[in-house]
Amino acid sequence: MRHFDLTPLYRSTVGFDRFNRVFDAIGRVDTPAQTYPPYNIEKSGEDAYRITMAVAGFREADIDVTVTDSTLVITGKQTVDQDGVEYLHRGIAGRPFERRFELADGIKVVGGRLENGLLHVDLVREVPAHKRPRQIKIEAAAA
Repeated sequence: MRHFDLTPLYRSTVGFDRFNRVFDAIGRVDTPAQTYPPYNIEKSGEDAYRITMAVAGFREADIDVTVTDSTLVITGKQTVDQDGVEYLHRGIAGRPFERRFELADGIKVVGGRLENGLLHVDLVREVPAHKRPRQIKIEAAAA
């Protein structure tokens, strides 16, 4: 049994919703459908990240990138029907997919592009001014 019911603990935790979602995600069983399409997560700068997903055979109109709350959802469904095409071997998968990424606080999606069968989604971490490190001036006490 890989499923644990943590519902009784939820009523004693206030403000830890993301922590509870992590526990729920751990309990899910990985299936082969959750490994398609393959992707990379890259750090491209001090506060810049990129998700690169291999989506060969998909067009811009076939892919939807949505951000809700702190979840990035990338879905794909091919809309072009290949009438009259007979495949002797079909190695390029064209099945629908959905990938979900939990975003940390302060991570914003700033853009995306489809290039050579790779979908690039650019992310940036925006730290609010009140959370950035700042220098505190120390003054000498008057004698």
